[in-house]
Formats: sequence, C-alpha cells, structure tokens
Amino acid sequence: MLTPVLRASLSKQGYKLIGSHSGVKLCRWTKSMLRGRGGCYKHAFYGIESHRCMETTPSLACANKCVFCWRHHTNPVGREWRWQMDDPNMIVEGAIEMHRKMIKEYRGVPGVKPERIAEGMQMRHCALSLVGEPIMYPKLNAILAGLHQRHISSFLVTNAQFPEQLRNLDPVTQLYVSVDAATRDSLKAVDRPLFKDFWERFQLCLQLLKAKQQRTVYRLTLVQGWNMEELQDYVKLLDLGQPDFIEIKGVTYCGSTGASSLTMKNVPYHKDVVEFGRAVEAASNGVYGLACEHQHSCCILLARKDRFLVNGIWHTWIDYARFQELCHAKQSFTSCDYMLPTPHWAVFGAAEAGFDPLEERHIKQRNHPVQLLQS
Repeated sequence: MLTPVLRASLSKQGYKLIGSHSGVKLCRWTKSMLRGRGGCYKHAFYGIESHRCMETTPSLACANKCVFCWRHHTNPVGREWRWQMDDPNMIVEGAIEMHRKMIKEYRGVPGVKPERIAEGMQMRHCALSLVGEPIMYPKLNAILAGLHQRHISSFLVTNAQFPEQLRNLDPVTQLYVSVDAATRDSLKAVDRPLFKDFWERFQLCLQLLKAKQQRTVYRLTLVQGWNMEELQDYVKLLDLGQPDFIEIKGVTYCGSTGASSLTMKNVPYHKDVVEFGRAVEAASNGVYGLACEHQHSCCILLARKDRFLVNGIWHTWIDYARFQELCHAKQSFTSCDYMLPTPHWAVFGAAEAGFDPLEERHIKQRNHPVQLLQS
C-alpha cells in the first residue's frame, strides 16, 4: 500500500508508519493535555484522558475522497483490500511503541508536566480514526482484541461503505458512523465515494448500527453551503440506526488545496452548530436531548433521553474499567451497562462550555498587525 512517494509524503506530515499499511500520529489534544491545558471533546463528552489516547489506523486507504478530508488526500484509495496484509499483533505493538516514542520526545519541554508524561506512557484509549478506513483491514477484530487485552478502550470511526465488515465487527467501546450528508446527491458531493452503490451501502450500514449493543454514534460534520439545509432528511436517517448519540461538529478548515474547494466561508460558528443541534432535538420528538458541548472544538452532543438521562442527570461518560470487565467476560452487554454521570462542566449550557476546570486555560497571544481603515 505504501509506495516510496506515499511514505515520504506521510512522513513529512508527521505520521509514524507501521509496516506496509498502518500509521500513528500524535494528536494536538494529546500535546495540550500533557501541558495541562485541556483535553479534546471526547474528554468532555466521554471522560477519556486525552494525554493517554493513541490515534492510529490499520488502513491508510479509504473508499471516499471527502471534500473536508484534513489529510489532503495523500492516502491511497480503494474499494477492497488488495494489498499485503500485516500481522495485527505487530500493528498493535508497533503503534504503541511509536506512540510512546513520540510522548518521550516531550520530556523536558517547557510547560509539559512530568506526571502527565508518565501517565501518557500508559495509554488507555485508542482512536481508530487517524486517516483512511480502519474497517477495510480484514483482521480488524484481532486489532480490537489486542487493544482490549491491554485494557485500552476502542473508539472506531467508519464512513459507512462496508456493511459486511460492520456486520461482523466485534464489540468496541464506542462505534462511530460518519453521516456527512442526508441525501444521495449531497452525500455524493461531500464524500465523493468510489462505490457506485454508495447510497445503498450507506443506508445498510446505518440499519446495521441499530443491532449493535454497545455505544453507537452518528457523527455529523457541518459544512456551510453543503449539508446544513437537510434537517428533515437527517431526522429520517435517525430512524434507520437509532444511535445512542449524535455528535455535531463544524468542519475544520485545513488550508487551501487543489483537492478541495472549501474556504473559511464554509466553516460554521459554534452558534450555528448549536442552532442546528436544537433543530435536531426538536425534530426528534423528545427522543434526543442536548447533553454536552465543547465550544473550543465547535462541537455538541445529543444523547438518547431514555437511556442516558437518569433522574435528570446525563450519563454520557464511560466507565472504562467496567467495559473491560464486560468485554473479557464474553457475555452480552449493552451501552447502559458501562455509563457514568457527566460532570457539571461538560453539560450543555454550563459556563465552562466543556472546558475542564482542573485544567489551565491558555489563550494564545496573536500579534497580527492592525490594518487601519483609510478615510
């Protein structure tokens, strides 16, 4: 999968490549929490420790060429696995080794907390969402087993183009499906899929999500002028998968590139994302409620009231130790079996807007020259 040209390009972008088709990279929020400057939205929504989270993928290839891809389409594409296949245990061990090496590089860096470095060396979470489509890798279940055996939680993201792989997927801590648009035409325009039957595959994946017992999420990335005018169509898709959660996030602008026509005009403000979330909440007829927000990430979370609003208190956080117990017991369990109360600062509408008060807020000083208006 990785040609010399691809290796050079991805390495230049900071990827640490594993074998012939996998990679790992240090997330900006991992770096932030090593300094005690706050965690990502998953810290606010689900209680992960961002400095103990590893972002990786066992497949750098993808079946889509999304307009907002923040990897600028330097990764390979394909509709099926047609490459050499590396051993899953080698991938897990390689990712952990590479991640630890990157954490070590921050020892002695001004502002980095030594205790956070020590904790970061013992990762407890893995985001299988770095780049590409992880579910394409034929031995993904072995990857998940390798993570869970090491008491590392799994957050898996899929673009809903591989229904059979999704059907055969073993339990994950939290399973995401990217719902980038709500109609056939807009999905084709936004995701630019390789499959001709992309819409049928997309719908089937959402239907399969309903059968999953563990935590499931629709992840919506809002792009102004592309996919924010289809509210009722999004609501129809909710009935297909009936997810536990709906994450709604404004698109991140990643700079000008020949692979995409997006500009800063396509990036919604946080208030726009909140307005869209309120509309989804109202259209769900009481099924979903606004549970959390992380204003810094321009991201909000809606959750099912019947499962996660217990005696008026949201329970969106995850009991990771309990998940590992249930997973290793090899018995059936549901998302309600490993939930925890959401702290007050992460609840939607809180003054902290999703920023952990135990962290130190750092506001970057920008010294841009002021342009005076000519009279």
